[in-house]
Amino acid sequence: MVIPCHTKEVLMGTRQRAVMSLSLSPDTAKEYKEIAKTEGKTISGLFREMFFFYKQEKLKKEFFALQDYGVEKAKELNISEEEIERLIFAGR
Repeated sequence: MVIPCHTKEVLMGTRQRAVMSLSLSPDTAKEYKEIAKTEGKTISGLFREMFFFYKQEKLKKEFFALQDYGVEKAKELNISEEEIERLIFAGR
């Protein structure tokens, strides 16, 4: 089943929308519509919210990966937490 994301271009400089469509199994499409209805959202509104949460999770993963990298580098260089803070604030 294809769920069209009906959008329109809003004039007067407020917002512009792109039209997209998703291909889902009938069961998934039905469940998606039920979730949107239960949440009091449009199909497009639910997608925007899901996409926002996806981006937030991706940013968290990137942050934790960088944090892990920093921990490993600090261990390699034998740098203490206090020295790291001093170096960070000295560079600002």
